[in-house]
Amino acid sequence: MSFITSFFKKLFSSSGKKSPSSKTEVSPKSDFPASEAFFSPGPDCMNCIIDSLNLAKKSVDICVFTISDDRISKAIVACHTRNVKVRVLTDDEKSSDLGSDIGTFSKKGISVKTDRSEAHLHHKFMIVDKKILVNGSYNWTRSAADFNEENLVLTYEPGLIRAFSQEFEQLWKKCEDF
Repeated sequence: MSFITSFFKKLFSSSGKKSPSSKTEVSPKSDFPASEAFFSPGPDCMNCIIDSLNLAKKSVDICVFTISDDRISKAIVACHTRNVKVRVLTDDEKSSDLGSDIGTFSKKGISVKTDRSEAHLHHKFMIVDKKILVNGSYNWTRSAADFNEENLVLTYEPGLIRAFSQEFEQLWKKCEDF
């Protein structure tokens, strides 16, 4: 069982539920670290993304420069198929690149918006169920997994999740439908 799966089960287990007024936080004193780092080349970053997507129950907000790794795209579509609310923000220029999976998402009914600006939307982050943030330099491409020196940090830190959620919402409001 992966670290993420173990953590998610503990976080959402019935024995671990707290009253609505209390927060579930992960600290260094818990059984799991507050954050974890992943590096490429190799499968670790990709697996972090896919594992997080596979565990999503309610929502996934993705803000990335491009998505062309079909393994990640398959997990995104699977979330949508499970009735998880999926929203994708991406760069307008990269959305039409050869191999981009953005058009597929839109055709399947996933909400997709692009920046429509001269500058690039170059973020690479995802928020899962408002409880997990995955962020780093990792491009969601096959080249990133196979060749590039890139990184991801997975964290459960509520302050960082709030900050990235606010950034996502701000961008969502100003970007245009794909």
